[in-house]
Amino acid sequence: MKASNQGKPSIVFAHGLWADGSCFSKLIPALQSEGHEVMASQHGLDSLAGDVAAVKACLARVSSPAILVGHSYGGTLITAAGTDPRVVGLVYISAIAPDANETSQSHQEQFPRTDVFQHIDVKDGRVWLKEEGIECFCGDLPKKEQQLVYATQGVPVADLFNQKVEGTAWKTKPSWFIVAKNDRTVQPELQRFAAKRMKATVVEVASSHVPMLSHPDVVLDVIRKAASAVLKSMAA
Repeated sequence: MKASNQGKPSIVFAHGLWADGSCFSKLIPALQSEGHEVMASQHGLDSLAGDVAAVKACLARVSSPAILVGHSYGGTLITAAGTDPRVVGLVYISAIAPDANETSQSHQEQFPRTDVFQHIDVKDGRVWLKEEGIECFCGDLPKKEQQLVYATQGVPVADLFNQKVEGTAWKTKPSWFIVAKNDRTVQPELQRFAAKRMKATVVEVASSHVPMLSHPDVVLDVIRKAASAVLKSMAA
């Protein structure tokens, strides 16, 4: 592997639904200033295969080794894309992480439905988040930040969570998991189940679904610790 900038692993972010790469805006400058190459994959949310390919395309733009960081549905993406040999670690943020025999949908259906699904609008084959649903998504942000998240939402095709691709990276790659204890979009119990199943290093935070925006210092600390751990492992 080619050494990354200043000998530090690169960081590739993968956003989820009703978000775009700007949801990592409170993390990227700090990581760049510390010497990491950073990219945030932008997903069309048209197909799971296409979104996984977008993550892998970003991997090709940064130096190896790399850590993938996935939020929400982005957890499904890094689970598949993370089997790439350039990837040395995975960080999940209030994410879903299906096993080989699961889809994003079947993974979620093992737990009670969250509040956010009472505030969606399926129109023209896309699943839109209604404005009143933003409270379930990022209710611990200031109102102006909530409005920005709503205005920049990424809107998935209706069957996206039922699609499937090969690859279960958390079975072979070291993983870290940030559980959002006050999440009303992805069940906290699902997050704990996924983290335990993958034997992840777990950090819990009293956050809505978007700890990278409401508690960026917590998320940065986990990413830094993941980067340090994978470098030590590679040097051993």
